[in-house]
Amino acid sequence: MRPVATTTQVEVRRLGADEIGAHLDGLADVLADCVAGGASVSFMAPFPHDEARAFFEATAAEVERGRRLLLAAFDDGRVVGTVQVILALPPNQPHRGEIAKLLVHGSARRRGIAQLLMAHAEAEARAEGKTLLVLDTVTGDAAERLYARLGWTRVGVIPGYALYPDGRPCDTTVFWKEL
Repeated sequence: MRPVATTTQVEVRRLGADEIGAHLDGLADVLADCVAGGASVSFMAPFPHDEARAFFEATAAEVERGRRLLLAAFDDGRVVGTVQVILALPPNQPHRGEIAKLLVHGSARRRGIAQLLMAHAEAEARAEGKTLLVLDTVTGDAAERLYARLGWTRVGVIPGYALYPDGRPCDTTVFWKEL
């Protein structure tokens, strides 16, 4: 199933550390909504809003140090999605980045926002001199189908790699893409 065309109101922007602070509640709302919806994105239920804010405060520090990029999708000024590009990797991997935390609020799904965020993340990674990206996602999830549709190459599945927020184990699929 293909996503419905995104509305013209959705804008994706790369946020600087100072801008992240101005959008902490919106970013935290997206993360908390995804965890509440069962997304395996590193956090366990119950997941309070203040912990989601703390995650993005830590992310802002990483952005400030140039170790990470944070992009956000806005619909009429409201944060509806986000994705990160991890830039800080070992010295023998300066050409590589990692996609992390592609999140879209449940109320904004099926509008092409995740695809829009990924296109911007790839462009920003390329602008930072990255020629290779990697990511991992829950096996069988809609995101896995999205990445395959966007030209990412599936490496394989790691069984029981992570947990859903309710504690059940989930398998993880690893992908790569040359830019």
